[in-house]
Amino acid sequence: MRYNKTITLKNGMECCLRNGTERDGQPVVDNFNLTHSETDYLLTYPDENSLNVAQESQFLKEKAESEREIELLAVVDGVIVGTAGIEAVGTKYKVRHRAEFGISVAKKYWGLGIGKALLTSCIECAKTAGYSQLELNVVADNERAVSMYERAGFVECGRNPQGFCSRIAGFQEVIFMRLEL
Repeated sequence: MRYNKTITLKNGMECCLRNGTERDGQPVVDNFNLTHSETDYLLTYPDENSLNVAQESQFLKEKAESEREIELLAVVDGVIVGTAGIEAVGTKYKVRHRAEFGISVAKKYWGLGIGKALLTSCIECAKTAGYSQLELNVVADNERAVSMYERAGFVECGRNPQGFCSRIAGFQEVIFMRLEL
C-alpha cells in the first residue's frame, strides 16, 4: 500500500507522511530508540528493539509492498520524527477483518498535530485495505493519547489493570480500544 501526503503543522512547518522504504532502516531504528526512551507509555524500551537495521529495512520494504499493512513515517526537514502503522491481527477468516494500530512521535514534536495526522492516515489506509475494525492498546494514564483516540471515534472495550509492567512506574493499566471502520 502506497501513501504520500504533505501536511502543515501547527507551527507552520511542513511534514511529509509517507511509506517507510528499505533505505530508511537506520533512521527508523534511531527514531525507535529515541521515542522509546522519551516516554514510559510505549510497549517496549530501546534495549528491547528486536530488529537490527537490516531487519528494519526488510520490514519497511515488506510493508511498502503489502496490500493490507503499512508503516508510515512522519518526516520534518528530512528527519524522521514519528512512525505509525497498521498490521493485520491475523489471516484466518475469523480475524482477518481486524487490524492493530501503533504510533510513536518524538517528544520534541508533540502537540504539533503529527500524531493526529498519522492516526487519520492509518485509519484511511485501514479502510482502503478493507478492514472493518482498527484496534489499539493505550496506557490509561496517557490522557493525551486516550483523548486523541476518542476524538477519532475509538471506544473503550476493556481494561487490564496490570497490562504493562513498567520499569519506572510498576504496573500500568492498559485500555483496549477499537474503531469500527
